[in-house]
Amino acid sequence: MNIIKLTSKKLVFINTGSNQNEYAKYERGIIKMNSNSNNVKTKKSSGSIIGFLSTSIILFIVFSLGFLPVVIAGRILLFFIAFNQLWHFFLLPFFIYMGIVITIFYQLLISGLVIHLFNIRYEPGVYDYSYRDKTSFRWILVCVLYTPMRKILEIFPMGFMKNVYYRLLGMKIGDNTLVGGTIMDPCLTEIGDNCTMGLYAVIYGHIQVYEDEKLILGRIKIGNNCVIGAGAFIMPGAVVEDDVKIATGAVVTKGQILKKGKIYAGIPAKEIKKERR
Repeated sequence: MNIIKLTSKKLVFINTGSNQNEYAKYERGIIKMNSNSNNVKTKKSSGSIIGFLSTSIILFIVFSLGFLPVVIAGRILLFFIAFNQLWHFFLLPFFIYMGIVITIFYQLLISGLVIHLFNIRYEPGVYDYSYRDKTSFRWILVCVLYTPMRKILEIFPMGFMKNVYYRLLGMKIGDNTLVGGTIMDPCLTEIGDNCTMGLYAVIYGHIQVYEDEKLILGRIKIGNNCVIGAGAFIMPGAVVEDDVKIATGAVVTKGQILKKGKIYAGIPAKEIKKERR
């Protein structure tokens, strides 16, 4: 007879007579499972380290190139103005302001061109949230390059440059459209003509499921002549047809379709029916 005894740390197989090979088989199985588990963890760890180093190096190179023009401009300025007279220092605030504008412009231009020229984009789907997954790595890389610029654009709108930057990142923007909110995934977002997106509105093209280590990506399509109220949220896979109005603070859920010419409000967004008079 064989007995399996549970101790505080492990299962102990006690052989009381017959079939002495069972314990050896059991022990080999446990060792093999632990070995496989350790191999998987080692691969994930090495992949994460390589991925982190890769993104860090790319980030350093791109942002260094973005600072290069203002460094050159500063060096030229010092050649003409030595700042050895009092009135020179009255010009200093103007030069600092111009330096900030030049830096922001070139950071947007260079990071946008890198993403555009190297075609760093991703498609809708469900992926493993890991550096080892090619699509997830592309998404992480875009986030690393785009997030600082997105934060800057929230402070300095930069006028027409904002839409140019979004187009470099793969976003489709129609004519006469104002994007006042935040676009989280430009390459998965499409907005038609004559649309207005209010301040603090957010369009999400992704959902991170940390428990399952999954990344869900979905395309968002917004038609023509639409109004997105301030503070509204639009989730992945949503479709907003032409002439739709979304109220302030409404939440358009994942995969939801808003019908043409309707008005939606609430959490989740529901159609507001006009009262008959």
